[in-house]
Amino acid sequence: MVELFEQDQRTIGRHSSKGNQLKWESHGIWYKGDYTGYEGLAEHVISRLLPFTELRPQEYVCYDTEEIRYKRQIYRGCKSPNFLPEGCSLITLERLFENCCGMGLHKCLYRIPDHKERLRFLVTQTERYTGLRDFGVYMSRLLTIDTLFLNEDRHTHNIAVLRDPLGEYHYCPAFDHGAGLLADTTMDYPLGEDPLELLEEAQPKTFCENFDEQLDIAEELYGQNLHFSCGKGEMLEILEEEPYYPEEIRQRVQEILLARYRKYRYLFEK
Repeated sequence: MVELFEQDQRTIGRHSSKGNQLKWESHGIWYKGDYTGYEGLAEHVISRLLPFTELRPQEYVCYDTEEIRYKRQIYRGCKSPNFLPEGCSLITLERLFENCCGMGLHKCLYRIPDHKERLRFLVTQTERYTGLRDFGVYMSRLLTIDTLFLNEDRHTHNIAVLRDPLGEYHYCPAFDHGAGLLADTTMDYPLGEDPLELLEEAQPKTFCENFDEQLDIAEELYGQNLHFSCGKGEMLEILEEEPYYPEEIRQRVQEILLARYRKYRYLFEK
């Protein structure tokens, strides 16, 4: 357990559609307290499966679960190292588009009726504004992760690039998976209900409202760019080794993971 204090608390401009978690930073480590359910466990499980993909270590953020004492309360949550290189700033795509064309990305996207054209617009304009190449591959990978693990919170404030002190842009590691795996047990996906019956209720927020359509479009435009070299055994091992969350929640996450594994079996090499 880690004890954090008022001077450690941080307010970040990137808002979640699920509300705003308590966030802290201490000695180069960021902490997030659970707000609607088991976000910390979702962050941990998803990030611990990413080493089994084509992604290099610098291309994703690793989250570990943690218990946090703050103002006499104890929160479950997660921790992660500060992934920003010294002097770099994180620029969300919403802010990038506001700075470059005077209109936020969300408003730009939803002026385009065709879902495929929305993603194409996001990619081509981001490449134009940043000089980055192959942003479609980056988005394809990010959307594959979000679809597989049902991350509902990948909106335009939650996709980002990095800008260094010279004004050059760089890719941002994959981060913020806490809205995945039906983690919101307070509002949308209560404990006690069959999680397999809730799967179809989850909806993305990036450029369309259906996870299958989102992945189909990403793969059609930019190809399959993420595969997992793990199987059920590795998934279960990650859950079994987690020390803080109760069996009821870990069992629920296991059911969801196995259901997604069966549905998207082509993404797994084992």
